Amino acid sequence: QVRLVESGGGVVQSGGSLTLSCTASGFTFGTYGISWHRQAPGKERELVAAIGWTGKARSITDSVKGRFTISRDNVKNTVFLQMNNLKPEDTAVYYCAALLGGYWGQGTQVTVSS
Repeated sequence: QVRLVESGGGVVQSGGSLTLSCTASGFTFGTYGISWHRQAPGKERELVAAIGWTGKARSITDSVKGRFTISRDNVKNTVFLQMNNLKPEDTAVYYCAALLGGYWGQGTQVTVSS
């Protein structure tokens, strides 16, 4: 059974930091690119960051560039999203996905208070 499980969300004050984790099982994790997406209330889901299967290819959307970092540990089948200097507009449900397989996690809530 394919599973992607996000963790690490929570409530943080503006300027704070959180690290999200996405742990995978049920598929060959090390051969898939993984991406993080987020969806704020009333808005469409948007891509935040992506990382290739080796970890060398990475992309970050402009709105979080310089604040968010994506990384992965293929031994632990986990992808991380380090989020620094969080802003209220970062408030959303964050999802990880292995898009090539159509796999999505259930999401973790991040709330940034001003």
